[in-house]
Amino acid sequence: MGSLTQACSSSSLAKSVFSLASSPFIFTSRRKFRASTSASSASNSASLDVKEVRSTDLVDLEYADLNLKYKISEEVGHVRIRQHVNPLSSSFSTPAPVPAWEEVYKDPSLPLMVDIGSGSGRFLLWLAKKNADSGNYLGLEIRQKLVKRANFWVNELGLSNAHFIFANAMVSFDHLISSYRGPLEFVSILCPDPHFKKRHHKRRVVQKPLVDSILKNLKPGGKIFVQSDVLDVAQDMRDQLDEEAKVLEHVDTVDTEEGWLRENPMGIRTEREIHAELEGARIYRRLYQKKILIGSLQ
Repeated sequence: MGSLTQACSSSSLAKSVFSLASSPFIFTSRRKFRASTSASSASNSASLDVKEVRSTDLVDLEYADLNLKYKISEEVGHVRIRQHVNPLSSSFSTPAPVPAWEEVYKDPSLPLMVDIGSGSGRFLLWLAKKNADSGNYLGLEIRQKLVKRANFWVNELGLSNAHFIFANAMVSFDHLISSYRGPLEFVSILCPDPHFKKRHHKRRVVQKPLVDSILKNLKPGGKIFVQSDVLDVAQDMRDQLDEEAKVLEHVDTVDTEEGWLRENPMGIRTEREIHAELEGARIYRRLYQKKILIGSLQ
């Protein structure tokens, strides 16, 4: 697999222009499904009326390649979940057990992408299917039913490079990832729970301890991609990561506006992203790269 990152010297500018095409975990183009109306009846039969389209329809279209709609086992059943979970609860304070990586992945030495708060898992499954032989994908999710269903889908799709773990990333990230044999090349935190109330901000997933754990395990040149449809949350994540300027730099691209990426560079949108954009919300995105220091070159 080609390198996820491009080397950057210690004297590089704080805001460097980065070619997204250099990353096997990043796609520079994606399909876009847009609800539209048409004057002709022929076109109407092939398009969605903007007044009738639902975000669930757009999710089905975005992830049509996975064909997961009816692949639900009797054991898993219909998954109803709590939208908001308190990660500081004592029930989530125990680190998740480390899996036998050689049983989870066909090749546990491949570069790893970790999606923190993987939700339904469709986003990660799509990426894993597109990169079946070049990278491994791990989803960390605090809602156990979603993890159970996502791993069921992994088996249904016959993927040997995707896995999901029921885990509180704030507690388990370092414990899990430090045991992985291959390099950690990419970490994504996409539309995390906003925990709007000020007294609940400490529940937000991007906190100093987690950032430290990510940077400890992320290979030099590895990347962190964050996004949210809530500006306050996006700014909070930005501020946390910008504080690590000694080891981490914000990546500018040709698609950057006011410090935010206009488009999702991953080639596929998350479900929350689809819902938010249909409602007219803006998505705030930032991409970071761990600096390659001269002393770290081998």
